[in-house]
Amino acid sequence: MSRQRVNTCWVPSIFILIVIFVIFSPCVQCQDDGDDGQANNPATIPLVTSIVYSRLSNLTDIFQGEISKQLGFCIKDPQADWDGAFNFSSNTGFLSNCLAKTGGDLTRRLCTSAEIKFYFNTFYENFSERGPISTSYLKPNKNCNLTSWVPGCEPGWACSVGGQQVNLKTNDMPHRVVGCKPCCAGFFCPHGITCMIPCPLGSYCPLAKLNKTTGICDPYRYQLPPGEPNHTCGGADVWADVTSSVEVFCAAGSYCPSTTQKIPCSSGHYCRMGSTSEARCFRLTTCDPNTANQNIHAYGIMLIAALSTLLLILYNCSDQVLTTRERRHAQSREAAARSARETAQAREKWNAAKDTAKRHAIGLQTQLSRTFSRKKSVKPPEPLKGLGQAKPGTDEALLPAFSPGPSQQSSKASKGKKKEPSDLTKMMRSLEENPESSEGFNLEIGDKNLKKNAPKGRQIHTHSQIFKYAYGQIEKEKAQQQQNMNLTFSGVISMATENDFRTRPVIEVSFKDLTLTLKGKHKHLLRCVSGKIIPGHVSAVMGPSGAGKTTFLSALAGKVAGCTMSGLILVNGQVESIRSYKKIIGFVPQDDIVHGNLTVEENLWFSARCRLSADMPKPDKVLVVERVIESLGLQAVRDSLVGTVEKRGISGGQRKRVNVGLEMVMEPSLLILDEPTSGLDSSSSLLLLRALRREAIEGVNICMVVHQPSYTLFKMFDDLILLAKGGLTVYHGPVKKVEEYFAGIGIHVPDRVNPPDHFIDILEGIVKPSTSSGVTDKQLPIRWMLHNGYPIPLDMQQNLAGIEMSSTTASPSREINPDAAGGEEKSFAGDLWRDVKCNVELKKDHIQHNFLKSKDLSNRVTPGVFQQYRYFLGRVGKQRLRDARIQAVDYLILLLAGACLGTLAKVSDETFGALGYTYTVIAVSLLCKIAALRTFTLDKLHYRRESSGGISSLAYFLSKDTIDNFNTVIKPLVYLSMFYFFNNPRSSFTDNYIVLVCLVYCVTGIAYAFALFLEASPAQLWSVLLPVVLTLISTQSNSSELVKHLAKLCYPKWALEAFVIANAERYSGVWLITRCGSLMSNGYDLNDWNLCLVFLILVGIISRVLAFFCMVTFQRK
Repeated sequence: MSRQRVNTCWVPSIFILIVIFVIFSPCVQCQDDGDDGQANNPATIPLVTSIVYSRLSNLTDIFQGEISKQLGFCIKDPQADWDGAFNFSSNTGFLSNCLAKTGGDLTRRLCTSAEIKFYFNTFYENFSERGPISTSYLKPNKNCNLTSWVPGCEPGWACSVGGQQVNLKTNDMPHRVVGCKPCCAGFFCPHGITCMIPCPLGSYCPLAKLNKTTGICDPYRYQLPPGEPNHTCGGADVWADVTSSVEVFCAAGSYCPSTTQKIPCSSGHYCRMGSTSEARCFRLTTCDPNTANQNIHAYGIMLIAALSTLLLILYNCSDQVLTTRERRHAQSREAAARSARETAQAREKWNAAKDTAKRHAIGLQTQLSRTFSRKKSVKPPEPLKGLGQAKPGTDEALLPAFSPGPSQQSSKASKGKKKEPSDLTKMMRSLEENPESSEGFNLEIGDKNLKKNAPKGRQIHTHSQIFKYAYGQIEKEKAQQQQNMNLTFSGVISMATENDFRTRPVIEVSFKDLTLTLKGKHKHLLRCVSGKIIPGHVSAVMGPSGAGKTTFLSALAGKVAGCTMSGLILVNGQVESIRSYKKIIGFVPQDDIVHGNLTVEENLWFSARCRLSADMPKPDKVLVVERVIESLGLQAVRDSLVGTVEKRGISGGQRKRVNVGLEMVMEPSLLILDEPTSGLDSSSSLLLLRALRREAIEGVNICMVVHQPSYTLFKMFDDLILLAKGGLTVYHGPVKKVEEYFAGIGIHVPDRVNPPDHFIDILEGIVKPSTSSGVTDKQLPIRWMLHNGYPIPLDMQQNLAGIEMSSTTASPSREINPDAAGGEEKSFAGDLWRDVKCNVELKKDHIQHNFLKSKDLSNRVTPGVFQQYRYFLGRVGKQRLRDARIQAVDYLILLLAGACLGTLAKVSDETFGALGYTYTVIAVSLLCKIAALRTFTLDKLHYRRESSGGISSLAYFLSKDTIDNFNTVIKPLVYLSMFYFFNNPRSSFTDNYIVLVCLVYCVTGIAYAFALFLEASPAQLWSVLLPVVLTLISTQSNSSELVKHLAKLCYPKWALEAFVIANAERYSGVWLITRCGSLMSNGYDLNDWNLCLVFLILVGIISRVLAFFCMVTFQRK
């Protein structure tokens, strides 16, 4: 039964194969002989249609090479784009209708490959020569010229080749002038050739109808030829760019599944111009019938809401993280306090054991008791502890102590070795053995004659200083006992840091005939300054304005550039560069350069982590910071923001102390301060100076510029360096000897007058010395040189004669001006050349100074670049979180810009949104550059201070850039949430976002370079002008070759090209000619999208490298 069924099924199958063979054979033969025999047979039309379509499809093999060669810039995949334009496999009805209309003569009316090339070559030649023009007229050819003009040459008409054998792949244009008829629906017949070309997908090509009112064939806008009454309207006449042939494109709000069928878009769908199918609208959007585009504003609002929520979560979580870190930091402080408390208790037990052993000893304590009895003291003093070893916190360090040797330069004290007795102990023991000895304290600092003029017996104030030390020690023991009774946190910190401190390497700075001359102008800033500053001493530098006080400190710190220096600066007696000790030298600038958006403790803690030794345990660093906070009296404001000009924070005095504390926490061996007491009241100045004296007790060499100190403050200094105008030394020696020295030359301080004020008034010329002294303010530097036996410069020797004469005949004389001595008048050109040469030398000197490398002799290994990078990330992150309001304003401006440009600059299908994207490039560049300027402009002074202290410039720059990359990711989302969903281009959101990320990264790097190379105002001006100017250069269509080459270097050109390419790739089918024409006119290439992104990223990287170079090179001095 089944076998019979199978045999029965073979019968119709064989019949069908026979029919197909019969039908196919004549059709194959008629491909060249004509299709007339089968045109009237309805059964053969579908098969003939498929054969015609296959022959059209085979044309891709012919054109693929030409397309890749000539149109490779606008067609990436020829096969895919050909299928997108001419793949009629889903609907070949227009071919069947045309076969029936032409009576099977369709293949003889189709354009061959030669005629198609002729049409498109003419189109692109006209386009490239004169821009996007209409292709209504083609060049003369074999069939249509001045001598032969058949009806098929008119628009919308075509002719047949007749009985010729025609191959569609031929390279020669056939003779086609017979059987002229109107063009079929679904085809277009250009004006000037006599064949038909299928209309591409996405077009609508019905037959034209004559408008009797206008005489135009609608909708194609061509007229009938005059004098031809039998000539009727045909089909479409042109397929070109959308501006030239918009009537061919399927209208917006409708879709065309075939080139002869147009269907209105249904509800819930939208249809753009040139659509072949309707697209479903997203949810939350409303799409009425005949809608050309969907309204997706709701998604933009949702994205903004999601971004805002995410940012708020990040902000709150970050705030919680900071709070947790602060809590852990407080716990580490408590742990350090416990460790200090345990150490202090163990030390007290050890001291008690030592005191018990010392009660039975004889020696210095007996001698002190006998010395006290000379003062007729009824009550014997209390026993003293540990006089053999000087304790920190006593007044022993107030005495002019020691001159460090090479062995004292090491920062690591060797344990287990027997300690040598201190200088004070040796001196006191020598006094016990020989009370009449003339040996005492070494008072020689800068004055060579003090020791020479000292009395023959014991030196002055020797015993009084011993008494002062003894009574200070007794008071110290009483205070320590009271402190032990109530061990608070601050008390433990104070006790631990006073009794146990690490040995610091000492730095003694000597200078001889130090002279600084400004390059190019031969002006002396300092002149013939000699002396030294000693570890353990607090030296004050005073003088009137213009005396070179700050210049002197800068020279000691190795920060002078643009000057010619002569003389010697010795470090610990060796000819070494002071920059070799940069890591253990603290320099406090005159201005309070402190981060205002950080707390007091955060400022100090960051400086300590980056500048203290990397191998120092964290508890020890905590103790260092706590000691500085305690000594500077900043406990009450440790968690308060320092504040800025706009936002009030701590007081000015507290800010000044924080400025000093930034250098104290790094435990310097040499501390240089430029006017630390300026602007402070007397109590704040006293508190600051006490903290500095505490540092001096630990062997720190402190030198500071002071203006008008009170008498109490003045007496707290050990040494005084008094400078006159022109950088000349008037006095350099102990503070307690300054009045004695000036009294010796006839200058006495009046009663109730502060000595430093009186001396400065004399140097300023406000107060004249008494006539009996015979001294003028001009002669005071010479007096000091004669007093110490220093050589006197030649140009100052005329004042020397006045000193040698009697006081009654002496008269003040003017200083010789070396520049005016020549008396030769120089030309304007010579002066201009000299000034230019001077400026070049100054710039060269500054650059060399910034790149000057010196051997590190500080024996301190600070954290590396990566570790400092981590510290900087934490600090910059805190600052950005506390400036969240500024970030919110930036995002709000981007939102408004995106909404405005998305609404006003709609994406145009003719230019693929080039106008809207041009505005986008300008707006995003401008707004992101202005915001990125704040990254470095506001912190220039902070960077210069930190980099001079040895903090890594690379870590600083990379941390700033890393935090800014958060904006690089977020800002494109903020902008596109408005622009994209208001504009709704055809390109995807992802493509637009990637281009914007690369653009923001590029312009941020350019802004860095502006911020670091220029001042704030010029940087803002350039940030505004540059994107506008570069965009104008990039969008010049009819420009010279120079401008075209220049445009290739402009980042807006590559950003705009990436945007347009991403959008143009979404246009296919009927849009092919428009796409190629637009890309050709702008010089864009579809294959360059990745190249555009690489160029933007490369510009961003190069800009950052240039910005980093400017940061470390062009520093304002």
